[in-house]
Amino acid sequence: MPKITQLLFDCDNTLVLSEELAFEACAKLSNEMLEKHNIADRYSGPELMITFVGQNFRGVVTGLQQKHGFKLSDSEVDEYVSRELGKVIETLEAKAEPCVGVMPVLEELDKSKKYGMAVVSSSALSRVQASVKKVGQDKFFPKDHIFSAATSLPVPTTKPDPAIYLHACKVIGKDPGECVAVEDSRSGTLSAVRAGIPTIGYVGSYGGVIKQKEMAEVLKEAGAKVMMDDWSQFMDCMAQIEAA
Repeated sequence: MPKITQLLFDCDNTLVLSEELAFEACAKLSNEMLEKHNIADRYSGPELMITFVGQNFRGVVTGLQQKHGFKLSDSEVDEYVSRELGKVIETLEAKAEPCVGVMPVLEELDKSKKYGMAVVSSSALSRVQASVKKVGQDKFFPKDHIFSAATSLPVPTTKPDPAIYLHACKVIGKDPGECVAVEDSRSGTLSAVRAGIPTIGYVGSYGGVIKQKEMAEVLKEAGAKVMMDDWSQFMDCMAQIEAA
């Protein structure tokens, strides 16, 4: 196995507790969409999150159209995505917090200089930047090493498409085998694994032991090599991957 020299972190609910806050805004716009098309179903933020966790809002809109049988024009999709982004950023700038235990790990990694560090997210770049800045993590990541499947690619996409991980590797100048990704969702794990990147599954942001165990199985099935439910386990997870 090649020497690991680069870490690629998902953002939402991996570095920053942002997913629940974001899906509150997503739900309001999703319900507006459904009402406009005379569809009776409605979603709460948590319900929408269960279905679409790990995807950006463009992916949510695509999924809702497929599930409920309606069609938006490209311009309508772009308008909803723009509106959602503004609402989410406003909420994150007010309420976002770092994931429990992640800050000491990032401090240690930054001090050691053993690995390069980057953020690889499905979310829009401005949202990711707002999240990491709000919680004081922006100092750990070069500005040009924060990547967004919604913004950084010529054609916007979302995880589980591996395109954003492959793009990040190309920009940073690393082969996928030289990297390790950290992901909390099935779609994110699939994205990294399909790009050929060994992946740590993180379930610590899920509420309760039962849900964490359930998600650990989901991430293992998606291809995560090792699991952690607390950031204090990160170095041990890295040791396991590097010893393989």
